[in-house]
Amino acid sequence: MSAAAITLLAVFIGGLLTGVPIVFCIGLASVVTLWVADFPQMILAQRVLSGTNVLSLLAIPGFILAGELMMHGGLSKRLVRICQTLVQHVTGGLGMVTVLAATFFAAISGSAPATTAAIGGIMIPEMEKRGWKKDFAAALASAAGPIGQMIPPSIPMIIWGVVAEESISQLFLAGIIPGILIAAGLMILCYFTARRQGISAETSRATKSELINAIRDGKWALLAPIVILGGIYGGIFTPTEAAAIGVTYALVIGIFVHRELRIPDLFNITLKAMKTATVVCFIIAVASAFGWLVAIEQLPATIANGILSVSSNPYVLLFLLNLFLLFVGAIMDNIAAMIILGGVLQALGVHIGLDPTHLGAIVVINLAIGMATPPFGYSLFVGAATSNLSIEQVSKALWPMLLVQFVVLMLVTYVPFITLALPTLIR
Repeated sequence: MSAAAITLLAVFIGGLLTGVPIVFCIGLASVVTLWVADFPQMILAQRVLSGTNVLSLLAIPGFILAGELMMHGGLSKRLVRICQTLVQHVTGGLGMVTVLAATFFAAISGSAPATTAAIGGIMIPEMEKRGWKKDFAAALASAAGPIGQMIPPSIPMIIWGVVAEESISQLFLAGIIPGILIAAGLMILCYFTARRQGISAETSRATKSELINAIRDGKWALLAPIVILGGIYGGIFTPTEAAAIGVTYALVIGIFVHRELRIPDLFNITLKAMKTATVVCFIIAVASAFGWLVAIEQLPATIANGILSVSSNPYVLLFLLNLFLLFVGAIMDNIAAMIILGGVLQALGVHIGLDPTHLGAIVVINLAIGMATPPFGYSLFVGAATSNLSIEQVSKALWPMLLVQFVVLMLVTYVPFITLALPTLIR
């Protein structure tokens, strides 16, 4: 390994261990390595510019803004009401409402933190009031939020599609069944937890008229993913254009139909969305320079060969790949991880013989689980902040949910049909 490669890793890991924000770890490591390798510093600016000069990345601020507008426009609470009428009579029903609502909202926002904030803000106080332990409610919202990373329109799927030069539409399809399986697993966990905590069904079964009224009131919320995803797979517009359609849809419904979105609020809502999008794009820009240095120093091949030297058995290699990604997801931003490790992961995927779409699903699901994993999971931070509990309190209640997600991850890894069924069908 060259001096430049050692410098790159040493500065990056040293920054992480000393608590430096990851985007500055990446940037500092890139600057120092360029100096050590005697490359012109102009390369940093060039890579930052080229890393963000990708049309598909325009979908990211669009979907973030659409999610914010739909949350403030009343769509999230209508989704909660629909879900409540479906499962309110089941033991653990209120917990199931949290999971179902997060799954529906994921198909609107595509963001794990946004889903956790939107659904957790409504459901955590309600679950506590109905006898659920507050730490479990916060952990459930934190674990359900990352479903937004799997169910389209998924922002990480867009990033991986750009990094790996794969079809974003195919990657969207690959995440649907895994997302549903994780949602089903979390709902089953809610049932057994409610029984263990002595929580009975919250109310009687909703009447037919109550269900019809809830669906009628929330029809525009249910229609949102149909418009966005139907347009993409119907060939009407691209994923990037779908983001703009989502923003327009949210504005029209929030202002003129539900009338809960006020014109004076739009500035602050847009500002909040753009702050989030700026952070994402800043990470992408800086990580592009880092990723270029990683490729130049042939670190992907070195790391891939190191993993491959452990075993030649593809099942063992897949398990090691998952452990590696789970570790990375727990300590590192998922977008930066995909850009930095893209070459490594693609090299491993080719050696093992993975379908590129299957590999993309494995990568995104692993890093999505990392969004709720201590110590640095973003959804975990949002769940703790929303519930006013410490990270430690929420983390203790989170482990059964992480176990459910790990089981689904293993199924996805070793049964490719789960991720490839829908892409193959549509293809």
